[in-house]
Amino acid sequence: MTTGIRTRFAPSPTGFLHVGGARTALFNWLFARHHGGEFVLRIEDTDQERSTDESTRAILDAMTWLGLNWDEGPHFQAQRVDLHRQMVQKLIDENKAYFCICTPEELEAKRKQALATGRKPKYDGTCRDKKLSKSAGSVVRFRGAQGGVTIVEDLIKGNISFNNDELDDLVIERSDGYPTYNFAVVIDDALMKITHVIRGDDHVNNTPRQILLYQALGFAIPKFAHVPMILGADKARLSKRHGATSVMAYKEMGFLPEALVNYLVRLGWSHGDQEIFSLPELVNLFSLESVGKSPAVFNPEKLLWLNSHYIKEAKPDIIYEEMRPLWPQSVNSADSDFVRKVIADLQPRSKTLVELATAAGFYFTQKVQYEEEAAQKFLTPGIASHLTAIEAGLSSLENFSKEGIESFLQMFVQEREIKLKVIAQPLRVALTGKTVSPGIDEVMVTLGKSRVIRRIQDAQDYIEAGN
Repeated sequence: MTTGIRTRFAPSPTGFLHVGGARTALFNWLFARHHGGEFVLRIEDTDQERSTDESTRAILDAMTWLGLNWDEGPHFQAQRVDLHRQMVQKLIDENKAYFCICTPEELEAKRKQALATGRKPKYDGTCRDKKLSKSAGSVVRFRGAQGGVTIVEDLIKGNISFNNDELDDLVIERSDGYPTYNFAVVIDDALMKITHVIRGDDHVNNTPRQILLYQALGFAIPKFAHVPMILGADKARLSKRHGATSVMAYKEMGFLPEALVNYLVRLGWSHGDQEIFSLPELVNLFSLESVGKSPAVFNPEKLLWLNSHYIKEAKPDIIYEEMRPLWPQSVNSADSDFVRKVIADLQPRSKTLVELATAAGFYFTQKVQYEEEAAQKFLTPGIASHLTAIEAGLSSLENFSKEGIESFLQMFVQEREIKLKVIAQPLRVALTGKTVSPGIDEVMVTLGKSRVIRRIQDAQDYIEAGN
């Protein structure tokens, strides 16, 4: 049983789902879930020239990846155009809307003239009382209020007042017969019984116009909450020049959905000093009262820190599934238990899944490629006898576990009266090809005895060949 609260996310399918839209969707989803309400997904595709099926799929994929499941929809606005036209006709019949035949050129001239004389560049009402009929190129305008004040009772910003005489007679139906955004959104929100409209504050100036439409049509007015925008580090509105803004671009870069959700919710919302939240915690704690009034600044380093935390804490099986698209085909067909061990080795030291996949390369190679400087420094004739003895000792080692290998190496250096560092880096280079990797004992256990022996033998061959 629901509480009657209904929120919605209504993207336009003209591109990918960006982080600003994803945060709006998340806030709507959390508000609905917190109150036991319903979350509706609506695709606003009435811009026929720019809307694409590819963009719709990309938006749905991103929502699914983030875990923002919807209770109803997706509804497609373009399939509701007949409803919109009925409402346009209702307003015309009630003399609350009228046909306008002013051309784009005439409107531009009016705009320039208004600006030149210091007036607000709003439509001057040329066709308002002409009682025109529909004709080629005509649009339908809403007969706006010419006096009084419209107050937006914003749940985040507080009350905002707008003088009605500064609002335009906005176009509600274009010449192609399709509704404009401001009209269609009112009809759809009203008929879908949306109780709370939570959206970016770039829509604040649309809201008084929409309230007047609700009133003219006799619809109940929903509650509005306008979320401050997201800025880049330079305090300009977040855009591509600040880095990736598409949700799925972050997936491709190796971010976990939990990390992105956690990060997005903290862009404008807070709960004390807590930084890391599980989804159930967010549902329990979320409220619009805790959404700030100031713009949020997108910090890629903070997102990276969160991602490394979630990678470190995730079960290898979760990482295994998320990494499927990132591995080469040879890895995808490798032994899954081996792959999971590799993941477990690298999780604590990886900030992204792409970084993990790159670091994992040495585990899956048939023949280790040595970094030139590392090989010259550590795979030297002076280390050859140690490697030979280590190979022999490991071959007969029965307890080939982390503890067993640690114990063997400790005994080995004691018997040879050398420091562990004498053999540690040469062994690391022999096994991985480089000087930085997870612990040698971890690497050995994951690779398994046969791979370890073969790689030590390869290193011996490299030294003997005088490379």
